Amino acid sequence: MKASQLELLSIWLSGFVLISLSLYATQRLPSINDHHIGTSKLNKNAILDSKSLSITIFTAPKPFVGSTGTKQTVAVQSWLALSPYVTVVLYSQHPSVVSFAAGFVSRVLVDTDIDFSFLGTPFFHSMIAKSRSFTSEISVIVDPEIAILSGFISTLNHMYKLDHDWLLVASSQNVSYLPFHFDESGKHRQAHDGKPVKIHETQKTLQKNRHWNHCYPIMAWNNKDMPLHNGVLPPFLYGKGIHNNWLIHEALSSEFRNVFDASWTITSFHLNGDDNLNPAFQNSTALDIENRDWEYFGNSYMGEQYGTFFNSEPYCSLLKLLKCNNKYSFFDAKKNIFYPIGNQIAMNLWKEKIVPSWLKENTMNCIAHVKSLSRIIDCSFKDQMKISAPLKLPFTLESLLSITQDKTKTIVLTVAGYSYKDMLMSWICRLRKLSIENFIVCALDQETYKFSILQGIPVFTDPTAPSDISFDDCHFGTKCFQRVTKVKSRIVLKILKLGYNVLLSDVDTYWFKNPIPLLQSYGPAVLAAQSDEFNKHGAINLPRRLNSGFYHAHSDAQTIAAIEKVVNHAETSGLSEQPSFYDILCGEGGSNRVGDNRCVEPETNLTVYFLDRDLFPNGAYQDLWRGKNVKAECLKKGCFIIHNNWISGRLKKLERQVLSGLWDYDPGTRMCLRSWHGIKL
Repeated sequence: MKASQLELLSIWLSGFVLISLSLYATQRLPSINDHHIGTSKLNKNAILDSKSLSITIFTAPKPFVGSTGTKQTVAVQSWLALSPYVTVVLYSQHPSVVSFAAGFVSRVLVDTDIDFSFLGTPFFHSMIAKSRSFTSEISVIVDPEIAILSGFISTLNHMYKLDHDWLLVASSQNVSYLPFHFDESGKHRQAHDGKPVKIHETQKTLQKNRHWNHCYPIMAWNNKDMPLHNGVLPPFLYGKGIHNNWLIHEALSSEFRNVFDASWTITSFHLNGDDNLNPAFQNSTALDIENRDWEYFGNSYMGEQYGTFFNSEPYCSLLKLLKCNNKYSFFDAKKNIFYPIGNQIAMNLWKEKIVPSWLKENTMNCIAHVKSLSRIIDCSFKDQMKISAPLKLPFTLESLLSITQDKTKTIVLTVAGYSYKDMLMSWICRLRKLSIENFIVCALDQETYKFSILQGIPVFTDPTAPSDISFDDCHFGTKCFQRVTKVKSRIVLKILKLGYNVLLSDVDTYWFKNPIPLLQSYGPAVLAAQSDEFNKHGAINLPRRLNSGFYHAHSDAQTIAAIEKVVNHAETSGLSEQPSFYDILCGEGGSNRVGDNRCVEPETNLTVYFLDRDLFPNGAYQDLWRGKNVKAECLKKGCFIIHNNWISGRLKKLERQVLSGLWDYDPGTRMCLRSWHGIKL
């Protein structure tokens, strides 16, 4: 009896141990939800309530006026209504955008700290770089007239859980009208009779008249360390074609991130209608402003020069994100393969065709619907985007001056050749950082002209400029330099005769602060010029010490007559224009000198004022360039500018300026240098 009881007890204990081991083993098995397509896994570190994801939507709107302003208002309101954790950043310099954003407290911000063209168009590469500096968990770039209605947050929630870097894109449907507006709070949709409108009712109404031909105006990515693509993003002008498709292609080619098409899980619309002309430049010729084809030509040209977008097979079919039977899945239309996400067993059953008939039927219907729409949406039309046209601005010098002038009709002029293109850009970046936009560039060659157009610079050419400009041998003292400098005085004279004041500045001058108000204070009939005298003490108006690389001239009869004498003298001289300036205005040997810092030209009665060298030092004054910290020393003196002259050779000049820290341009990214570090909203 005891033996029987012991035997039963042994069996019971063995069974208990086996059950315990089975339960333990079950707990150790991987969860079904830990698996999904490919190498991507659900991120175990993803926040539990992913509805609270911080999302920043970036866009670059046009001015908020007319029908364009109405469409953009509806679009921004639709974004804010998606989630209380959505913040919108508007890249713009226009006052109407600032006024619009003020009505949304802290949820809509205006950012001007990126690169813009001289017509106010943001650069796409600068927008992307700036957006990457924000610390939100997901960043989104959306066309400013795209209204997003539904599916956006749930899609991003699901994508965020994937343990892999990704880039998500989505196309939009064009509609002729939106059958709703937002109430005063901006949170609720209302019909025109004031009654609330439900999402699904709106979708049904809009789908009757929709057309799928607005390709990939939405791009979103998770903010991790992996870049969006390999290589350099060209300086595309935003909204002028190519850039979205180019970025998608390069992201696919780089394989740093998974790229998905979420057009079927995000409902968004673009409202058709006539756009208003940009009213930001009312002083310019209307024809010049309307003719913006050159911006599209520039983007097409950049698309050909960078990456492999135009030199490879089109990406005819992205991996599509679907939502079938309330479950997210991927569909590869090219391979005709369906991947249920997050369920390895379900995917295996699908491959083995062990699937319930109702599930298979619903899924097949879903895929069939996607295939039918895919034939309508074709976003790989490279041939239509490739434009062969000469890159040329549609502006005359007169219209360019009217666009760029400031309130006092003053123009900052510089003249540059291709060998100094990087120094030109550093000079421009510095002026823009000082909020000085009234500058124009005279390009000495076609290479500089084309480069300037692509960098968004107001540029023109001088048909009388020498055509054989040396790349490395055109510095002070060379024959090339002598011929090039004479272009400057001719252009200055031409602009003065058109009624504009001119501040001529060489590109090797570094500006610490805006000198224009001070220079204008000297009044008419005064030419304020930098002194090239290197001795610390004594007169600064000695013979041949007028520097024609930095001076301010008023548009008045006396100044025009005096500059015309300088130009005529320089034309017959075998030297540069600089000696002609001094010999004509101050007299040969300084016969027209007045005191230690002035000259008076007797025929025109023009006064030449030599600027204080503590405020406008030349390259040899007090050996400032040889100091340990030329920037700190100049700021201590209160310098307006410092000239990087008195040094021979282009490369030596570049090296000295870059090493000194007085440099504001990155030729690698083709952007102005900025300090963007982890911006928190």
